[in-house]
Amino acid sequence: MRRVAILGSTGSIGSQALEVIAAHPERFSVTALAASTSIVLLAKQANIFRPRVVSAGSKELAESLRARLDYKPERVAYGADGLRAAALDSGAQQVLASTDGMAGLGPVLGALERGIDVALSNKELAVAAGELLFAAAQRSGARLVPVDSEHSAVFQCLAGERLADVTSIVLTASGGPFWDLSLEELERVTPEQALRHPTWRMGPKNTIDSATLMNKGLEVIEASHFFGLPGAKIEVVVHRQSIAHAFVFFGDGSVKAQLAWPDMRVPIGYALSYPERLPASGRGQEETRRSLGLDGKKATLSFEPVDESRFPSLKLCYRTLERGQTYPAVLSAANEEAGRAFLQGKVKFTDICALVERALERHQASNMTLEAVEEADRWSRAATNDLIAAIA
Repeated sequence: MRRVAILGSTGSIGSQALEVIAAHPERFSVTALAASTSIVLLAKQANIFRPRVVSAGSKELAESLRARLDYKPERVAYGADGLRAAALDSGAQQVLASTDGMAGLGPVLGALERGIDVALSNKELAVAAGELLFAAAQRSGARLVPVDSEHSAVFQCLAGERLADVTSIVLTASGGPFWDLSLEELERVTPEQALRHPTWRMGPKNTIDSATLMNKGLEVIEASHFFGLPGAKIEVVVHRQSIAHAFVFFGDGSVKAQLAWPDMRVPIGYALSYPERLPASGRGQEETRRSLGLDGKKATLSFEPVDESRFPSLKLCYRTLERGQTYPAVLSAANEEAGRAFLQGKVKFTDICALVERALERHQASNMTLEAVEEADRWSRAATNDLIAAIA
């Protein structure tokens, strides 16, 4: 039985991970649950799974959480110390990192340094501090497994293969809700429209990133860290059906692809159970067969290039990956602040990428250390909010 701690348990990934765990009680136990503000849901989760450690975002919220529990955990914690307790002191063999932003960096890095496996869902951590995380995993022997559907797909395609034989990988993008809009129409879209993703069930931050295609740019940087490939060997295509999640091209002309119905519980389950696979549940296999035309009806899978004039964030991410150092940390933080400002009605949808680019232009980069990444994150948020205030 694998002991799992979940950082960000009340979010979309964390909640779906608990669905996977609940479906396989003989395979998993939950040692810790951590969330920031959704105390009612966190308490409900804790009362079901009864972890040793539960953590909330603040002392007041932790006390509110304690009052809602119908059992007595070993520790009710809060804040940064609570995340560290969940990751490092709960007896977990694996940490699922699904928080937003940089809050989980210290605990995740600490878990890897201690040899605890990590299933990484948080793009921001991989983008801003990927070098640090993978170096720590290599030193300790901990496994760092991707949760994102695209990176999970590449990870599965590379099983048993030599990285030296890979000529390129292709990540697919759904195109988000605005793929067919003109640049003029993009300037007028509303937060409510941007939050209506046509395929995936995600939190607000990731949904906005999908609408701008910034999520795909972040995934390019993430893939570079995960698989040790330069940006020149990582491509992106738009695939509206979201059935094919990635392709891997090999030097002998062969291509591997991973296909599945768009259900995040599939890559979550693979990350939690790796190197084994969990039995399929729900209608996933049936829907995948139908989408491939294996039910006797015609089916079409389409692929299109990205229009960088309407979605410039992808090209910006490639440039940031090439620059390296602390630039990716600035990109990630600036994007988070700009996306939040859009949701609050302070800036236009098309301002998001422009704000990120301006923050990058102002940044003075430094070499990669934990302190440098944390400082770049703080600087970027302050600089971006100054830019937002000027626009507002």
